[in-house]
Amino acid sequence: MVINTKQIIEQIELLPVEGRAEIIDSLLRTMNQPDPENDATWIEEAQRRLDDLRAGRVQGVAADEVFAKARERFIK
Repeated sequence: MVINTKQIIEQIELLPVEGRAEIIDSLLRTMNQPDPENDATWIEEAQRRLDDLRAGRVQGVAADEVFAKARERFIK
């Protein structure tokens, strides 16, 4: 049986959101091969930001505020 792209998409759309997210992640990994050096850089940056937050050097921003600002800026 030959299956085409449209049929694959139709089947994927029937999956629960978790299954669709897993497929998206898998497809993105095939398109954007992980770069261990880049990943290490981002891990260091994330750790530095977490350390700054925990030490009180920076203050967090509520997600609602972040999303409201993003909507104001990008959705018109």
